Amino acid sequence: MPPLFFCYNLSLKSDRWELFSIETPRAANFIHAIIREDLKENKNGGRVCTRFPPEPNGYLHIGHAKSICLNFGTALEFGGKCNLRFDDTNPSKEDIEYVDSIRADVRWLGFDWEDRLFYASDYFPRLYEFACRLIEKGLAYVCELTAEETRAYRGTLSQPGRESPYRTRSAGENMDLFRRMREGEFPDGAMVLRARIDMASPNLNLRDPVLYRIMRRRHHRTGDVWCIYPMYDFAHPLSDAIEGVTHSICTMEFEDHRPLYNWLTDNLIAENPPRQYEFARLEITRTVMSKRRLRQFVDSGVVSGWDDPRMPTLSGLRRRGYPPEAIRDFCERIGVAKANSVVDAALLDYCAREDLNRRAERRMLVLRPLKVVIDNYPAERTEYVEAKNHPDDPVAGSRRLPFGREIYIEQDDFMENPPKKFFRLRPGGEVRLKHAYIITCTDLVKDAEGRVSEVHCQYDPLSKSGGENAGRKVRGTLHWVAAREAARLETRLYDSLLLDAAEDGGGAELGDGAEPRLNPDSLTVCRECLGEPALAAARPGERFQFLRLGYFCADSKDTAFEHPVFNRIIGLRDTWAKLARET
Repeated sequence: MPPLFFCYNLSLKSDRWELFSIETPRAANFIHAIIREDLKENKNGGRVCTRFPPEPNGYLHIGHAKSICLNFGTALEFGGKCNLRFDDTNPSKEDIEYVDSIRADVRWLGFDWEDRLFYASDYFPRLYEFACRLIEKGLAYVCELTAEETRAYRGTLSQPGRESPYRTRSAGENMDLFRRMREGEFPDGAMVLRARIDMASPNLNLRDPVLYRIMRRRHHRTGDVWCIYPMYDFAHPLSDAIEGVTHSICTMEFEDHRPLYNWLTDNLIAENPPRQYEFARLEITRTVMSKRRLRQFVDSGVVSGWDDPRMPTLSGLRRRGYPPEAIRDFCERIGVAKANSVVDAALLDYCAREDLNRRAERRMLVLRPLKVVIDNYPAERTEYVEAKNHPDDPVAGSRRLPFGREIYIEQDDFMENPPKKFFRLRPGGEVRLKHAYIITCTDLVKDAEGRVSEVHCQYDPLSKSGGENAGRKVRGTLHWVAAREAARLETRLYDSLLLDAAEDGGGAELGDGAEPRLNPDSLTVCRECLGEPALAAARPGERFQFLRLGYFCADSKDTAFEHPVFNRIIGLRDTWAKLARET
């Protein structure tokens, strides 16, 4: 029987969720099917070893989470090992800042590489030896064509390439030149080491690809020891082989690189060479999945940094408050396939909402306060009402909330001339204050510009829990805070960084090619919010459901004692649940 996906709707009258279920087949994973067959045939001696090989040239985003969960999750599924290996072969773009952020992201997602933290730079001496072996076999040569000439000689998809005039050099001459490249005798760009494969191959990646280039850049780990660096396509398969990786899992854009991967391992690795398998990369609606684009956002000041809560980076999602469990759940639900597809961003929010609903304690906060004076309540009196921290978790306990003559409600919860079916506060109307009394609006006060600045009410003293009128039915229930003890807070409300498909001409997902249209309303800051007194002591990273407003997280950077800043993670409305029910 397929598993049930649980989806929720929130009533304005309660902070409880209304539950319904959707039957959905379990997401497929063809990689696991391949590994099961390999284990049946006892390939690799029954071993399973995967790796996650990020380039330390930027921060990881949600797309990388799919690869992290797949590689580490596959190792866990089959009792194997997963290595974390940094592909640090291009010092012109790499930085230790990115290394540290990647390590933090993988740990945050809940995965542990144990003692298997590796760097491609660990293997520079061995990779150099592999290159020398190819030269000795007559399978590599030093080429002095310029970059422009190399492109011209390469040919096109419909025309074969032309052989370099340096392709016929002897092994001895190539070895001498490559050694002199290593010793720094030649300037950057003067020559490269290329594989000798087939300039007429229909696969452009096999038309004598570059294996090494001269680059005088200080490396963040090896310093100035090396002035030649291997290309990714050379370093990657051989690093896999050195580490004993059995299943090298990467995204579909590397499918055309697999013949080169196999050519290198077949010619240089004697036993149990690793094999590469490709899966479709993650694309999400209204989400930039290009590291280059994200860097542009950072460098141009569109966002405050890589960890801006609007960014799809893992550090941005963490700062905004998304639980790592929700990210893992999301990656499991979307499955692993070869066919490219686009996932609705609402599914990610659904996974987060489902996790937060179970664990986040409830609190009350008013984003845009409107003062309410309860005229028949004693002016100097303060009483305390009991409120459950979580409606479905008795272990979470309860808290005591101060209640007095003056309280604040949301400005949007009062209308002087409301439309039909407006069940909040209006002149002559009554509502229930969550955990407290029923109040009836009797008067209002306007400022010089004609806006309502104060609402006057009467309360029913017998309508609180335990009173004679506690069960009296009213149509609306509002959240509120007591004026005297309210904590002053700042909240940040987020929307997508990009305009949606209808507004941006239909472009839902953006890689390197499309030009994004930014959403001018992606961030709204509310600096005059009022909340329960205990919120003043919120700890960075602490998550709550603010009744009727959504799930919020105390900002990990800007929250200070008695000055909390809360990021809204997601709202309460579940659009994915609505879509699922409709289909």
